[in-house]
Amino acid sequence: MHRFFVNKKAIKDKEIKIRGKDFNHIKNVLRMGEGDKMEISSQEKLYLGEIITFLEDSIIINILESEELSGNDVEIRLFQGLAKGSKMDLIIQKGTEIGIKKFYAVSTHRTVVKINNEKKKKARLKRWNTIAEEAAKQSKRDHIPEVKDILTFKSMVNILKTEETIIIPYEDEENISIGKVLKKVKSKNKKRINLIIGPEGGFEMDEIEAMKEIGGKVVTLGSKILRTETAGFVASTIILYEFSEIGVI
Repeated sequence: MHRFFVNKKAIKDKEIKIRGKDFNHIKNVLRMGEGDKMEISSQEKLYLGEIITFLEDSIIINILESEELSGNDVEIRLFQGLAKGSKMDLIIQKGTEIGIKKFYAVSTHRTVVKINNEKKKKARLKRWNTIAEEAAKQSKRDHIPEVKDILTFKSMVNILKTEETIIIPYEDEENISIGKVLKKVKSKNKKRINLIIGPEGGFEMDEIEAMKEIGGKVVTLGSKILRTETAGFVASTIILYEFSEIGVI
């Protein structure tokens, strides 16, 4: 069953109105018709709906059932060192499917990609948020993750300095495993985890030290050296498994 997302303003009484690109997709691509059913998330509630009618620029959906969405899930916020080419697209798409809640792109010392032009920055953020929305629909996420901003390393540190759980996978760390750190986090019932992944060239030592100074935990993901577009997937999957949100019945 297809899933779509709407703003709360689109819901009135027992009906939901869908407009814009989803209207076009439902009508002209999926070719759904009156009586067809779909799932609709307002990011607060999940609805089962049935198409009543097609108007000139919208679809009217009758609400058959609804349920409150749980807000108890672990919140992974991925701070991803900017990657080259289409790697950021892949990171956001697959990260959304896995269950990451928020994305931040970060420009570090060794970042090859530099996005300094404001127009290009807005265009890139719009593209990434579209990718996140499409991936959320495909994977039936309850919420659409946000791609929040493109940050400098200093801006990221300022955001994180008031956070309690900061995890940094690092290729030169050999002793402290991510599993060991997560067990301590879980025992303290912390639900928000800030995951920091370096760019293709990794972090400079002074960047690692800056993150340690604000309480960041540097960890190893194992003996293998992972690419930047792989490390976030592996770390996120481990986090979700540890918190019983993936791979556990």
